[in-house]
Amino acid sequence: MQFAYLRRVAAGSAVAALTFVGAGIATATPAYAASSKVSVVHGIPDTPVDVYVNGEKTLENFEPGDVAGPLDLAEGQYDIALTKPGEPIAQAILTADDAEVPGGANISIAAHLDADGQPTITPFVNDTAKVDAGKARLIVRHTAAAPAVDVRAGGSPVFEDLTNPNEAKADVDAGSVSADVVLAGTDTVAIGPADLNLREGTATIVYAIGSAEAENLAVVAQTIDGLHSAPSGVPSGTGGQADTGLGTWWYALAGTGILLLVAGGARAAVVRSGRR
Repeated sequence: MQFAYLRRVAAGSAVAALTFVGAGIATATPAYAASSKVSVVHGIPDTPVDVYVNGEKTLENFEPGDVAGPLDLAEGQYDIALTKPGEPIAQAILTADDAEVPGGANISIAAHLDADGQPTITPFVNDTAKVDAGKARLIVRHTAAAPAVDVRAGGSPVFEDLTNPNEAKADVDAGSVSADVVLAGTDTVAIGPADLNLREGTATIVYAIGSAEAENLAVVAQTIDGLHSAPSGVPSGTGGQADTGLGTWWYALAGTGILLLVAGGARAAVVRSGRR
């Protein structure tokens, strides 16, 4: 597969548009009330969690490597907490208070390890701009406790010196590609190789998760559909839908600001060190 006409975005752009923990999300807010498509990616190894939103337990036993959503979430502020299964919210292992969700965006919220191996939450604004005919968008996000890495396709570097918690992306020829992750500037493989099916008119988002020290690095894949340039394309796509498909497991009660999550999403595709 040839990576012709790459449209690169500098590392760090993933979180430039908004912040989440402590400061809330900050983006340009439209003059009218609107909802956003929100997906959640669980990238903390060996740590199934219960998810609380505004004090309500909304998802039980959310497993590492899962992608849940997307949901249409009304703009507003939400308190999010992750606990070990069965433990009360007072013993949360990770929280985000007064997290402001803007309107009209497509967002993935990743629970993952930071560069030092500590659990954290990072939001990413998903690029849902249309792609040209015959093209697909590849987005790679470094959300692992690991040093800087290069991402290779067919043995050639595509994204270089990517650090946690940043992303890099390009519009590429649609098709199948063998990709791996190596330590920056070396041929030392950290993850992969793995085959990626980059379908025309989609955005494939690949998250590097886990810990290099614990030797449990892995990859989680998320796909956004509907980015075709043809009139039938829908730019907002399907938010965070994984290749295997996901049922809707969240819904919002309009006007109340209280989000209820209904468990029922399917497991996302997880690619682990050379196997799917």
